[in-house]
Amino acid sequence: MAFDEEWVPKTRLGKLVMEGQVASMEEAIRSGLPIREPQIIDMLLPDLEDEVLDINMVQRMTDSGRRVKFRATVIVGNRNGYVGLGQAKDVQVGPAIRKAIDAAKLDITYIRRGCGSWECACGLPHTVPYEVTGKAGSVSVTLIPAPRGLGIAAGNTATKVLEKAGIKDVWTKTFGTTRSTLNFAKATFDALNQVNIMRLPVYCKEEA
Repeated sequence: MAFDEEWVPKTRLGKLVMEGQVASMEEAIRSGLPIREPQIIDMLLPDLEDEVLDINMVQRMTDSGRRVKFRATVIVGNRNGYVGLGQAKDVQVGPAIRKAIDAAKLDITYIRRGCGSWECACGLPHTVPYEVTGKAGSVSVTLIPAPRGLGIAAGNTATKVLEKAGIKDVWTKTFGTTRSTLNFAKATFDALNQVNIMRLPVYCKEEA
């Protein structure tokens, strides 16, 4: 990467990554150390993709008058289990997007996938392992395991989030004001995070 020579790690995990003692995201997560530098993600997940989900202009009245900022919402992922959602504000669009990308990298998480549909027994990690529901504001999103080859049956915002996580087939049910891109994305991301809460026997056996 272009900034490898310029990056000077400030955290313990950053120094371990720079020295090569931590060479993968799995090792970084197992270390238990917090990820506080986006450059760590850049080094451990070089194939990470980012996409802008929404840009909104927000206004705030102060004693000196009306102040305008842009709020950017960004999704990042490697289409193979790792995904993060971030948002940030700035007086200009470009810096807001860059800040949101960094925020998404620091919020990155690993999503377990499986073959949870009764209509499919391929055993490949192409969908969610079981039904999960996520909420944000008035929006609720339920992800339902689907057979291989179905594709993603979801709205545009949810599809972008699911694709970045590596979900290829899934049914969805949505409730609330899904026109709110921010809450729709947050609810979908929350649903994906719910997958990690329940520990299935097969995963427990693999990790033992």
